Amino acid sequence: MTTRKSRSTSANLLYVLPFFVLFAVFFAWPTVYGLYLSFTDRNLAAAKGPSLVGFANYLEAFSDPSMWSSLANTLWFTVITTIPLVILALVVALLINMNLRGTWFWRLSVFMPYLFASTVVSLIWVWLFDPNLGLVNTLLSHLGITGPAWLQDPGTAMSGVAVATVWWTIGFNFLLYLSALQNIPQQLYEAAAVDGATKWRQVRSITLPLLGRTTGLVVALQILASLKVFDQIYQMTGGGPNGATRSILEYVYDTGFSNYRLGYASAISYVFFAIILILSIAQFSIFNRRGSAGADASRVAVPEPAEAPTPALRPLTPEAAR
Repeated sequence: MTTRKSRSTSANLLYVLPFFVLFAVFFAWPTVYGLYLSFTDRNLAAAKGPSLVGFANYLEAFSDPSMWSSLANTLWFTVITTIPLVILALVVALLINMNLRGTWFWRLSVFMPYLFASTVVSLIWVWLFDPNLGLVNTLLSHLGITGPAWLQDPGTAMSGVAVATVWWTIGFNFLLYLSALQNIPQQLYEAAAVDGATKWRQVRSITLPLLGRTTGLVVALQILASLKVFDQIYQMTGGGPNGATRSILEYVYDTGFSNYRLGYASAISYVFFAIILILSIAQFSIFNRRGSAGADASRVAVPEPAEAPTPALRPLTPEAAR
């Protein structure tokens, strides 16, 4: 019995061993080594090895205006993409869930862009935003509007990247909302309709409250995804013009692999990691508090059924007995 149990334990360890190896090679070791590099002056162009510099890289990062401007660009991109990606995904999911004709076509149309590679999406929108031959400015010219040079103007470049990102990634949030909508019992809507509730009242009083946890998940995932933006910005604008769209991850890439300062780039990465960690903790605390409040509010007291009145007993008369 003991031998069989030890064989089973060994087999289980063999099954999970590949995961631990991959985790150690691609996550644990880079994390620890990056933290070590952040305290050194590691430079790819230097002939000598790295030497410890203490917190010098972190002090330089906090006084670096380029790092703060890149961080501000990242936060602005997160704001202007997270809000439409949550609201539009919910609205589109509500519309398609109404059993319109050709539902499969609408679902495919919304989700299809999410399957594209970032390079494909970037090329499509660079062509669409071309100031001379692009479709966007051509349509605006038919309306008598002279379109700007979307990706070459510092005032519109980030908006152009945000539009491309919303078109590209809305399918994932849409899928989460659609699956949550299909799990809402139809009996709730039928009971509300019997009580005379309009469609809008049903959405406001049934659908939106029951989608609360899904919305929290979508917002959390979307904020984290937007904070990590790199691909489409690097491919569409290269961080320009004049750094107007340079994200914090692109600044880390430029510092580490263009200026060869791996130590300083690692320090910026850990500053950004600390900011994301603080935002994540705050966000989950807010959603957990709201979830607890919603759960308390949803506990509606159900009145006990009233007992049927007991008929008064009357004395049995001889006539009634007969």
